[in-house]
Order: sequence, then C-alpha cells, then structure tokens
Amino acid sequence: MSTTLTPERRAPEHTRLASGEDIGAWETIRRGIRHSPELVEGIGWTLALAVLASIGQVVVPIAVQQTIDKGLRGPDGPDPAFTTWLAIAATAAIVVTSWASYAMTARLFSSAERGLATLRVKAFRHVHDLPLLTQNTERRGALVARVTSDVDQVSQFLVFGGLIFVVSVGQMLIATVVMVFYSWQLALVVWVCFAPLFLSLRYFQRKLAAAYGTVRRQVGVLLSAVSEPVVGAAVVKSYAIEARTQERIDTAIDAHKAASTRAQGFTAFSFSLGGISAGFANAGVLIVGIWLGQGFAWGEGITAGEVLAFAFLVTLFVGPVQMGTQILTDAQNAIAGWRRVIGILDTPADLVDPGPDGRSLPKGAIDVRFDGVSFAYPGGSMVLDDIDLVVPAGQRVAVVGETGSGKSTVAKLLTRLMDPSRGRVLLDGIDLREVAESALRRSVVLVPQEGFLFDDTLAANVRYGRLGATEDEIRAAADTIGLGDWLAGLPDGIDTRVGQRGESLSAGERQLVALLRAQLADPDLLVLDEATSAVDPELETRIGRALERLMSGRTSVTIAHRLSTAEAADVVVVVDRGRIVQHGPHAELVQQEDSPYARLHASWVAQHG
Repeated sequence: MSTTLTPERRAPEHTRLASGEDIGAWETIRRGIRHSPELVEGIGWTLALAVLASIGQVVVPIAVQQTIDKGLRGPDGPDPAFTTWLAIAATAAIVVTSWASYAMTARLFSSAERGLATLRVKAFRHVHDLPLLTQNTERRGALVARVTSDVDQVSQFLVFGGLIFVVSVGQMLIATVVMVFYSWQLALVVWVCFAPLFLSLRYFQRKLAAAYGTVRRQVGVLLSAVSEPVVGAAVVKSYAIEARTQERIDTAIDAHKAASTRAQGFTAFSFSLGGISAGFANAGVLIVGIWLGQGFAWGEGITAGEVLAFAFLVTLFVGPVQMGTQILTDAQNAIAGWRRVIGILDTPADLVDPGPDGRSLPKGAIDVRFDGVSFAYPGGSMVLDDIDLVVPAGQRVAVVGETGSGKSTVAKLLTRLMDPSRGRVLLDGIDLREVAESALRRSVVLVPQEGFLFDDTLAANVRYGRLGATEDEIRAAADTIGLGDWLAGLPDGIDTRVGQRGESLSAGERQLVALLRAQLADPDLLVLDEATSAVDPELETRIGRALERLMSGRTSVTIAHRLSTAEAADVVVVVDRGRIVQHGPHAELVQQEDSPYARLHASWVAQHG
C-alpha cells in the first residue's frame, strides 16, 4: 500500500539556499532589523545624542563669527568681557557635545554588536535546521561565508559606517541651517554645486549593489577553493595535484579580484564626483562671498565674521558629502552580505520540528514500520519506491544491497535526516514528523560510517552522546561495551586529544569513539552505517564485540557492508533499485538460488575468501 501525502508533506522542490538578491535595499534593512531588533533598541535616545553631537560641530564657526563681529569689531570697539564669556560658553558646549558623541558611539557599538550576535546565532541555528539535502547542494566555504564574513561586513558598516552616517547627516543638516541663517545665497550655491552628485546617488546605488553582490558571492567561492585543499591535503599530496589545485585557487582569486576591481571602480568614480562638487562649492562660495561682501550681488552684504564662519561651515558640509561616497560603498557591501544572511533564514527548514506540541516515544526497544515509503531527490528519479517494512521491537535488522540501491536512504529516513516524498515512517506507531526533535534524538541514534570528531578531548567528543555525563559515567559506558581497557591504554585516557576531525586516532579508533558516544546516549533504536575502513584484525574484533554489546536489548537497523554483519542479524532486508526484493533470515535467503542476496553473498565470499 502506498500512502500519498498532502502537498505540504511532499519532499522539497528546491534544495539550494535562497540568494536574497531579489530583496531591495530598504526591504533588506527592514527585514534585517526584524531579525535583530536590538539594532533599534533605544534608537530615540541615540538619535537625540547624535543631534546634540552634531550641534557641537557648529559651535566653533558661530563662536568665531561672534568673536569677530561683536567681540573685536563691535560698535563700541573690542569687548574683552564678551569675548571671555563667549570662550567659556563655547568650551562648555564643546565638552557637552563631546560627551554626547561618546555616549552615542557607545550606544551604537553596543546595539550593533548585540543585534549582529543575534543574527549570527539565528543564521547558524537555521543552518542546522536545514535538511542535509539543502546543505549538501551548497559549497561549504560559501555556507561558512554567509554566517561569518557576510555578517562581519554588516557589523563593520553598522559599527563604523553607521556611526559616520548618523553624524554626517546631522552635521550636514545643521550646517545647512546655519548657512541659510548667515546667507541663503551662499547656501544655495553650495547645494547647486552638489546637486549632480545627489541626483546620481540612485544610479550609483544600483550599480554598487550589483557589483558588491558579485563580490560577496566570489568571497564564498574563494573560501571553498582554499578550504577544500586544506582539508584534503593528503589527497592533494598523494596524487601530486598541487599544480591543478593551485590553478583552481588562482582562478577563484582572479575572479574575486575582477569583481572587487569593478566594484571599486564605481566607488572611485563616485568619490571623484564628490571631490569635483566640493571644488566647485568652495570656488563658488569664494566668488559669490566676495560679491556679497562688496555689495555687488543681490541682497544685503555680509560681515567679515560671517564670511569666515561660512568657510568653516562649508568644510563641515563638504566633509560628510565626500565621506558619504565611502559610506555608500560600505553600505552596498554590507547590504549584499545582509541579503545573503537573510537568504539563509528565508530557506525553508523542510524538516519542521513540532516542538512542544510534538509527541514523545516510550522508553524501551521500539518497533519500526515503513508504510508505503517513497523518496526522490528533487528533479530526480525514485531512490526508494513504495517500501513496506516492519521491524519488531528488539530485532536486529541488516539492510544490504549494491551501491546506489537506496539502503543508505533508509537510514536517513529512519533517523529523520530527510522526510519521505510519500508514505510514513513510524516508530511505535507514531509518524516521525509528529515526534518532537528532542524526543527523537533521545530515542534514536545514528552511528555513521565515519563518526565525525571535533578538535577536543576524547571525553568532550563522547559527551555529545549525553552532555551532562561525568567521567565515571563515561568509563562505565566504556566498560559496558568492552572498551574500558582500550580507553585506559590511551596516552591521557579520556583526556586524550583527538585532533582535527579525529586525525590523531586511527580510523578504527575513531569508530570506537563513535560507538562509545552512542552507548552513552543510551538510545532505544540504534541505526548503524557500518564502518568499512581498513582496520587491523584486533581492532576489527574489538569493534565487533562493542557492536554486539551496544545492540543488546535494543532495536537496531544496520546498513551492512560486510557479510559477517548480515549473518549475525535476525533478519536481512535486501534492497535493489529502490525496492525491497527479499526479506528474511540469512540462512533462508542464502539458499534461494540466483536471488539478489545469493549473488551478493557469493560476491562477498569471492572477495574475502
């Protein structure tokens, strides 16, 4: 019988991570803030401090103007008392606005880092929520880049570029207000000179957005090109493919260089346009200021103090405008990175955890049932087709078949690393999709063919089976499956460091650590992708004894690659081209002449004598 699922339970049609490139800049910022609400916490006070800090920028020009026009050239001559009080007031204002600038900076730094820490955590957690199928379609370097360097680009902009942007906008607005107060004619000259730059910002924004989107993608490609040969250094040396590997890295570096050069070209052009506008503004202010001072132009003339103050104000205006081109560059780079991080969060986690509403599994050996299960990768043919299988509680089952027959997919479905396209996988009569993730991982443990070890002590790696386990509990678990003497014989016992990916241990020893980790987890259903690494006979015997004790009292399903495993199982399930073609005890199946299992058995015997 084949049970067809409702559309929301079908296998995912898309496996690649969302790019996020279809999101506009303002929408990116809005959604980024929604994912990191800490970015805008207390934003009102921060902006108020920014305004106060910006006011401090015009204190000096105003003080200079007042000193010249009233303190030195007043109607009654120089006024030392006025000049003294003005200097004191200006000093006090500068102290207050400097404190405001410090407080604003501290608040921006704090909110930016807290918000981006939240973004990093969300992105990293979501990566682990994604199905393996999605993860496997993305280059590891590109995936790492999304949750590291892309977030770093956002961080640098918000902490530094964002700070400069807030201060610069405030400085420009306040400088403009004071310029208009002194001379609306000269203020108009400044704005006319910068009008071409302001009008072209939208064009440069689109060009920079596209250019830096390409740069961020090339960063991921470059990280992949560099990291893979580092991890696979032994293969590179063994096959003498250093030149080919270097060529691949050089190609990635050249592509990144070309993308960065193109993006920087737009930045340089926009920056040059800002410089030209600043030159015209300064020249215009000088010429028109002279006319106004001599009374040759429209309106009333201006005083010497106002002209000098205006020169300061133009500098306050020009500086932020020129800095704005760099801010625009950093903003586009950051937004490109922000889009890619949001792309991760937008990629659906097809293996939905029912969470608190999910069901739990009873303690003790559990029965397994595949009910009309089919599975196909998106766009591909069926890997498993209409599988029906029952495994009674406490039974040991070996799943065998040729390479590509679909037997490993059985293990992935049984441990819910993937969901079926059709049908149901049930444990004790409960659909796996209704079981809470936490409950599932307590009851079901997968021991992969090559158990991954982290660069830490053996004890730390074993504790991934049960994080709160004590050293005595680890040793007790080792004794239970006959690994106590092996553990004691290691240089530092359970404190022995295993190295990156467990490289300080042999392949067989890494498998022993994986078995010890599984024993410590104390699962009710054990799924094993049997190790086929070449190990010495002593370790192979030890692994066999440990497996025997580990499976005792539990339901176990083993993806078998060795004849001895199939012979020791209660039931052998033979998978061929995605279908179960035989099912029964080894002794019974091997007697069926010219059957798939008989041919596999004969091949095993021929290979291993």
